[in-house]
Amino acid sequence: MIYAKVFSIFAYDKRILYMDSKRILSFLRSLMANNNRQWFLENKPEYQAVRADFEQGVAAAIARIATFDASVAHLTVKDCTYRFNRDTRFSNDKSPYKNHFGAYIAAHGKKSLHGGYYLHIEPDHCLVACGDYWLPTNILTACRNEIMGNIGEWLRCVENEDFLRYYGAAEGAGWDDSQGFGLEKLKTCPAGFPRDYEHIRYLRMKDYCCWHHVDDNFFDGDGWLDSIELMFRAGKPMLDFTNSVIDDYE
Repeated sequence: MIYAKVFSIFAYDKRILYMDSKRILSFLRSLMANNNRQWFLENKPEYQAVRADFEQGVAAAIARIATFDASVAHLTVKDCTYRFNRDTRFSNDKSPYKNHFGAYIAAHGKKSLHGGYYLHIEPDHCLVACGDYWLPTNILTACRNEIMGNIGEWLRCVENEDFLRYYGAAEGAGWDDSQGFGLEKLKTCPAGFPRDYEHIRYLRMKDYCCWHHVDDNFFDGDGWLDSIELMFRAGKPMLDFTNSVIDDYE
C-alpha cells in the first residue's frame, strides 16, 4: 500500500516535478530589498503564487524520497513546511518575513528530534541537507556511546566515497561553506569519554547535520530530483544510525 501511494503521488501530475525556481528567487530578492509589511501586502498574490510553486516541488521531493525511505511516504506538504513570518521577539533583526523557503521532510514531523531531509531555497544560498541540527545532551551522549560501540559501522556511514563527495569530512566546516558535516563541535573531549580516542572528532560533534550548497539554478526543471536522491541516499546510512538512537527517546 505504501508503494502504491508513492507511485500515485509521483505519477499524479508531471507538472509537480517542476518548480519555477527563477520566479521564486526573484520574489525573494525583491523581498530582501523591501522586507516590510506594506510591500508584502502589495505583493501578496505573487507570494501566494511562488509559495504554491515551492510546495509543488516539496510534494515531488516527498514522493521521490519515499521511493528509498518509505518512512516519509505518509507526509503531506504541510507537515514539512514552515510559516513565512519570522519570530522577531528575541532578535535584533525585526524584519517581519523570512528570506527563504525551506522544507524539512522527517518521518516524525518537522518539530521532532528524529532526523530528516531538508531543502532550502534562498538567493545565493540554496542547499540540500540531512540529519539533525540539534540534540539535547542526554541523546548526544547516547549517540556518542553508540558510535564508540559500533565504530566500524559508523565509519562506513560517514567515510565512504559517496558521503565524502557530497558532504565532506567532519572537519569543522560552517553553514556558509560549500559542504560540511557537523555545525557545532566541542572544543575538547566530552565529559566521561576517553581523550585519546582515535576517532575523537566524532565524539566532539554537537549535531549530526550534513549539507551541500547548490547553485541558484539547481532547482530548475526536474533534474534536481535525481540529484537530491543521490545526495540523500548518501546521507541516509548516517541518518538511520543516529535515528536508531534518537527514537529510543521519543
